[in-house]
Amino acid sequence: MWRRPNGLQVGKMRIPLGVIGMIYEARPNVTADAAALCLKSGNAVILRGGSEAHFSNQAIGQILREACAETRVPQDAIQIVRSKDHALVQELLQLEEYIDLIIPRGGEELIRAVVAHSRIPVIKHYKGVCHVYVDDEASLGMAERICLNAKVQRPSVCNAMETLLVHEGVAAPFLPPMIAKYQAAGVEIRGCEKTCALIPGIKKATETDWTTEYLDLILSVRVVRDMNEAIDHIERYGSAHTETIVTNNYQRSREFIDRVNSSAVLVNASTRFNDGGELGLGAEIGISTSKIHAFGPMGLEELTTTKFVVLGDGQIRE
Repeated sequence: MWRRPNGLQVGKMRIPLGVIGMIYEARPNVTADAAALCLKSGNAVILRGGSEAHFSNQAIGQILREACAETRVPQDAIQIVRSKDHALVQELLQLEEYIDLIIPRGGEELIRAVVAHSRIPVIKHYKGVCHVYVDDEASLGMAERICLNAKVQRPSVCNAMETLLVHEGVAAPFLPPMIAKYQAAGVEIRGCEKTCALIPGIKKATETDWTTEYLDLILSVRVVRDMNEAIDHIERYGSAHTETIVTNNYQRSREFIDRVNSSAVLVNASTRFNDGGELGLGAEIGISTSKIHAFGPMGLEELTTTKFVVLGDGQIRE
């Protein structure tokens, strides 16, 4: 708190958002994760999982509700939408009087559909078109390890690298052995003209490739003149998710951090670290690529907002 000249003490208190609607696909672990995070941050939650895991979602949700009934937590702090009827989702998205925030988790098609139909604020995560830029002052051995991990370790997640950008000054010594490692790991390479000239036989990248979240063992590769061209590429084609620079040049690393406004910007580390657990936040409810009201991994703090608290002893405004 701080004290004003008139003696008022002014401060902020962190408070829950209220009621959160979760609309998600596939993985039933989201049912438990979302319920736990919402309860711990003081929010109630309405859960609507995908039809792929309908019965698992129902079973997990019922266990959580029964656990609430054995405590002082209201059982209805966790609610499960029990029908697979898509019309109920449309109705849910109109309940702005009762629900404070919608968080969709799933593919881009789901998220765009939720945004298009919701009268409630939505935290968006359209896709993760993540980049690694290998600078001409990078340690190439370190760059190989980072680039391989960023694409291959788990290619089906949003923080996996989708486009590799390489400074033309190190393209010749770096790309042939790097792409050989990718191909040995089963990665399909789609390269720009300069990349195709260095490694004959690979597929030529199209304009669509630069904006595609593959979520698979497919990688776009582009040779750039310098860091400025790499940043221009990220600004044009990226999704504000995660970007890495590999360099031993401190000034360039600082400039990259300052100029790239994605939810996580890394220096000499894999894009795979943009994750709540890896960043020390604990569990996360998702990674937001919209800057309001949260940006990046959403842990407990991002599921709250703040209110002002003012303490006086009789002050009135003149």
